[in-house]
Amino acid sequence: HAATARLGNICRSPAAEAVFRNLVSKRGLESKFQIDSAGTIGYHEGNKADSRMISTSKKRGIEVTSISRPIKPSDFRNFDLILAMDRQNYEDILSSFDRWQHKETLLDSGPKKVKLMCSYCKRHTESEVPDPYYGGAKGFEKVLDLLEDACESLLDSIVAENENISA
Repeated sequence: HAATARLGNICRSPAAEAVFRNLVSKRGLESKFQIDSAGTIGYHEGNKADSRMISTSKKRGIEVTSISRPIKPSDFRNFDLILAMDRQNYEDILSSFDRWQHKETLLDSGPKKVKLMCSYCKRHTESEVPDPYYGGAKGFEKVLDLLEDACESLLDSIVAENENISA
């Protein structure tokens, strides 16, 4: 179970969800994964992804269809991995966990589930997925390059570590 998170959940995280879902589907592993995306704020809740990200992804054969929602306490129970797009998202997710842990039944292992997406990159050296929102088309392409790299490596590592996951 993998979730991706970023601030507004309209650019990077829905693209990451779509890229990972596409890779999982190509390997025939859909029944083995629960994949979702969320934002660290609920400002765009209920909205589709940014149209520029949708069209850039579509050119690569990737359909971005998720609807924005904020991260919630149950994400720490329902997902084995929560992927942050950048260091600020990472810190915001951990802060949310700290706030919720006192009110919810959350295991202490929750923070260990949070990782930076780019920590899985093999072909790129960036430590964060940059926010393309205020940039041009090249920014959206760069995001997809990073996400494809990270998601391929992530899926390979999950399959390698789990004997019960195979097509």
